[in-house]
Amino acid sequence: KMIPLMLTGLGLTIVFRMRIWNIGAEGQLYLGAMATTWGALFLLKDFQNPLVVPILLILGTLAGAFWGAIPGVLKAFLNLDEIVATLMLNYIAYYWVNYLIYGPWKDPHGYNFPLTAIFPEHTWLPSIGDTGIHFGIFIAFGMAVIVYILMNKTRWGFDLKVIGDNEKAAKYAGINTKKNIIFAMMLSGALAGLAGAIQMLGVQHRLQHGFSPGYGYTGIIIAWLSRLNPWATILVSFLFGGLIVGSEQLQIIMRIPISLINVLQGIILLSLLASETIFRYRIRIVKR
Repeated sequence: KMIPLMLTGLGLTIVFRMRIWNIGAEGQLYLGAMATTWGALFLLKDFQNPLVVPILLILGTLAGAFWGAIPGVLKAFLNLDEIVATLMLNYIAYYWVNYLIYGPWKDPHGYNFPLTAIFPEHTWLPSIGDTGIHFGIFIAFGMAVIVYILMNKTRWGFDLKVIGDNEKAAKYAGINTKKNIIFAMMLSGALAGLAGAIQMLGVQHRLQHGFSPGYGYTGIIIAWLSRLNPWATILVSFLFGGLIVGSEQLQIIMRIPISLINVLQGIILLSLLASETIFRYRIRIVKR
């Protein structure tokens, strides 16, 4: 559970730094999962080669980047609100995947359940012994390092911060805001698409209805709780992964609805926003 949360959180950290509100990580994750499924079941089904897994991961990453680029272009050239655009694209991705798993990609031997056939084993991400942990964890940690370097050690990361602080000043300073908006949205979408690809190859091994319990939306909370810090994103995603697993066990053992986790996540986010509002605007109780 931690890996898709970490990757979506890292991707959103990038765009939130420049105050671009990408709410579409869920749809970008779906596109990455869909593209990876297409590659595993059709494109590379009979291509047994060590390069298959990296190719499938790249395929999912590119699909997510493409889905992120659409609202990026609309924002950069038409000034279309990115919140509306990304939310609409989420629904398009969701229903596109549903069409495929209920229709042409549906497993004929799946007892009429909305899912595809199992991927060939040569497309699976290898696991670490008997731990149940796959190699996707190393990819996620590697992405955290890359995002940290990009945001804190490069000129591009500085440009993002300047655009986020004052877009007009960034334009006067000669920063190409349109190009940066598109590239940041593509990178954010790429990380979400990679999360979908890893989820398919490392955990699910098939595309099925409800494979994501809202990783993309939870990534928004993770990005804010980590205060847009890639290192903090690792810890926060680990804690939220524990929350999700714990809620599943509570549903089995104590019959507590799994939707409780959504309530807890909402309470955590509201508490964070309330405390930040109090400290930012110096709100205090004055006795007279």
